[in-house]
Amino acid sequence: MTGPAGPPVRAPKTAELIASRLRRRIVRRELDAGDSLPPETELMEQFGVSRPTLREAFRILEAESLISIRRGARGGAQVMSPDLGVAARYVGLMLQTDRVQVGDVYQARMVIEPAAAAMLAERRTAQDLEDLRACIEELREMVEAGTKQGAADPVAWSMGTQRFHDLVLERAKNPVLAILAGMLREVIGAHLAVTVTRLFDPERSPAEFRKSIRSYTKLVDLVAVSDADAAEKHWSKHMEVSAQHLIPGDSSQAVVDLFD
Repeated sequence: MTGPAGPPVRAPKTAELIASRLRRRIVRRELDAGDSLPPETELMEQFGVSRPTLREAFRILEAESLISIRRGARGGAQVMSPDLGVAARYVGLMLQTDRVQVGDVYQARMVIEPAAAAMLAERRTAQDLEDLRACIEELREMVEAGTKQGAADPVAWSMGTQRFHDLVLERAKNPVLAILAGMLREVIGAHLAVTVTRLFDPERSPAEFRKSIRSYTKLVDLVAVSDADAAEKHWSKHMEVSAQHLIPGDSSQAVVDLFD
């Protein structure tokens, strides 16, 4: 006896097959960002399809941000690099649909970033340390300049601290980890930017900023001596404290609210 029939299998459309073949060439770097695809007439002949079918394939790839279509006499399809923001937006839509909460997204970051800090301590180079310390120095200068002017710019501070987090993830030298963390950062970035501005207090925030700088400096010191365990524990604690400050009482806020 045979089991119950499953759902019918839909044969892929010709345009989808063409898009798949072109996509494969892009991800294999047979076509680099900035390269132009062959003229439509050449591709139509190569694939044995009509112009409408080829353009449907182009629309699929354009929706994935893998090509851009230029109009006019000198127009055509140009290859683009895969964009992390596109993936983040799609992930964001999935999170919206499931009504995932901000606290859940930040919790995921709290798992990923300490692991990245440990990898960074094991794999860091002299250039990594130099770049991390330069980022800290920029933050320190930002706070001191802000103190003289009355207060540091909370938006600039948020962007600067995000750069430090990005460096930790990038220099861990695990591309999968960096991509996953990057998507989560894109998803929660709107919340963090708004929250930092809302919580900013000209009297108290500079002291909090300096506390963060000391924490960043300690992480770099641990990374410099390749103490992976201590680096991971320190960054885990840092993320935990940051969560208490950045998501005070509204961790149940749905991610959907961040995309409206």
